[in-house]
Amino acid sequence: MRVVNGWVDVARPCPSPNFNQRPEACAVDLLVVHSISLPPGEYGAGFIEPFFCNSLDIAAHPYFAEIAELQVSAHFLIYRTGELVQCVSCDDRAWHAGASEYCGRTNCNDFSLGVELEGSDEDQFSSQQYQRLIELTLCLASQFPDLTLDRITGHEDIAPGRKTDPGPGFDWGYFRDQLRLAGMPLGGAPV
Repeated sequence: MRVVNGWVDVARPCPSPNFNQRPEACAVDLLVVHSISLPPGEYGAGFIEPFFCNSLDIAAHPYFAEIAELQVSAHFLIYRTGELVQCVSCDDRAWHAGASEYCGRTNCNDFSLGVELEGSDEDQFSSQQYQRLIELTLCLASQFPDLTLDRITGHEDIAPGRKTDPGPGFDWGYFRDQLRLAGMPLGGAPV
């Protein structure tokens, strides 16, 4: 797995229009893990990519009327099968974090990469998702040297009180242990 011109070579591309340029000279040094299911709590329905591409059929489910006006994206989406989809180039600013703060820095979209896992706060994630997320994280860390083990967080941690994902169903201990065993550096104190 490699990043080539901002795109991971093994990811299926699904370009989203919901992105813009990062601020000049802003290094990528944070990975934000999210979870998403559309409709909420349902998997495999095929609505996440259309949502990220502003083409969601709002008549398909009553919940979709609530989110019809949102324009969001993430750099990556990992389905429960482990399939990896890329929606925004790593070189660009995806719209995944919203109002957010990490270690005193606001606007986390400016300096982060966002990975959405198909899932919900209440459910466990699949072993295929963990495996793909670990591979992806190691790949991204090789491309972005400031992205270290201590620079990975959940949406719930950068938008507390507003977001709860990936939630208690995500096994942070296992994920971090696997990255550590693979040799991902810890890094220094958060900036």
